[in-house]
Amino acid sequence: MCFFFSFLPATFWFVIGYFVLFASTKAEGGLQKFGRILAIWIFIIASFFPMMGLYITVSDLCPIEELMGAVTK
Repeated sequence: MCFFFSFLPATFWFVIGYFVLFASTKAEGGLQKFGRILAIWIFIIASFFPMMGLYITVSDLCPIEELMGAVTK
């Protein structure tokens, strides 16, 4: 369950990354290089959210399942 919820922040960060990448194509010189490097770092950060969500789900540490179980009982 945590794996699926981790797609929400990952999507947010990927959209920001694409915006920074698009904005860097309109810039010139050093600002363009900085924008591309920043976009790469944002994509790396965004990829960590699903990886950590998968780890938490597989290791059975997801608190969302306990909260959902408490609501239905």
